[in-house]
Amino acid sequence: MIEIVIPGATTLRLAAAIFDFNGTLARDGRLCNGAAERIRMLGQRLTVHVATADTTRTARSALAGLPVSVHIIAADDQRAAKRALLEACGTNETVAIGNGRNDEALIAGAALSIVVVGDEGCAAKTLANADVVCANIRDALDLLLFPTRLVATLRS
Repeated sequence: MIEIVIPGATTLRLAAAIFDFNGTLARDGRLCNGAAERIRMLGQRLTVHVATADTTRTARSALAGLPVSVHIIAADDQRAAKRALLEACGTNETVAIGNGRNDEALIAGAALSIVVVGDEGCAAKTLANADVVCANIRDALDLLLFPTRLVATLRS
């Protein structure tokens, strides 16, 4: 559990995290530098899920040994599947991190949403629904590992 008191806003009590894989945690099917170590640390405080269509077919092997549940989602309705996972985890206690158009409903519905605008960019509608925007996954993960950074960004 991560509790973040944000002055002028709500107190976040996060129990779960849902990540997109390609474009968020990974580039071209390989985990971004620094992501594995941060996921290990985060997994001590949150239940971590990765929801992906696994375009590169590398998600399971790239995430092997990390404290994550991998959810391979069929290509036909990824938005609905990611949103259903969010609802199963609890919208009020889940942080969502993504970048694609198929992450839009996930980002819009989470208690805290972070988009990563990395090498693949970020879908504009997904970006518009985010609470926080980061340049890379390391910075996004560090916001959760060092929550006072979020306080500085989100306080009124």
